[in-house]
Amino acid sequence: MTRGRPRSFDADRALEKALDVFWCQGYEGAALSDLTEAMGITRTSMYAAYGNKEQLFRKALDRYGEGPAGYLPEAVRKPTARAVAEHLLRGAVLATTLPGRPAGCLSVQGALATGQSGEAAHKLLAEWRKQGEQRVRERFQAALDEGDLPPGTDPAALARYLFTVAYGVAVQAVSGVPRDRLQETVEIALRAWPA
Repeated sequence: MTRGRPRSFDADRALEKALDVFWCQGYEGAALSDLTEAMGITRTSMYAAYGNKEQLFRKALDRYGEGPAGYLPEAVRKPTARAVAEHLLRGAVLATTLPGRPAGCLSVQGALATGQSGEAAHKLLAEWRKQGEQRVRERFQAALDEGDLPPGTDPAALARYLFTVAYGVAVQAVSGVPRDRLQETVEIALRAWPA
């Protein structure tokens, strides 16, 4: 049996580089030439290792969810609804202002200004954001059932509010608003927490 040549590049490192390109330029803005140049590989190697651009994007989004956006699964494991909210919003500030990484949020940046060729990525990101909000909504429903949130609190509206603030933080980060100012925004948002 004949085996192909072994990869001559670090696939994890190359995926991180692709993640940064998508994060910075969005799905449609990331040309294959930009991706392969950043990854330090040929187009042939990219297709062999990751599939097409959409498959590479899916892998990059998975990496993003495990890495910079890993604060979300951590947040829903917090012991109180308030702690969930704090971890989520503070995590959004940190993730959107990481030194050495693009500003903002891949799930927001990656879907902006997509045309027909980026429709699949746009839908993927919309679903990714929806699932994150659903996880927090379910966590808040559990908190309401346990008496950790005041009676009459709407878990869906509360989750939507937090994600609206978090995605606003991401947009502000891309605009150059520094981390300390974004933290101030989080503090104001948390003052509106149901008493």
